[in-house]
Amino acid sequence: MKAIVDLFSTDYGLMSIAVILFVIFMSIWFSRFFKRKMDESVQEQQRLQAKQRVPR
Repeated sequence: MKAIVDLFSTDYGLMSIAVILFVIFMSIWFSRFFKRKMDESVQEQQRLQAKQRVPR
């Protein structure tokens, strides 16, 4: 119980919570960012392949 009280009432406990939340937020943001970039890359490759198939 003292650990929980220390976590929410001391400066180092609050900073620990802030760091933990920041790391969780950052991991979610990076995973979404990389997923979006990978999807953009696939779409760009498909667009270029479709462009090459069109006879001129």
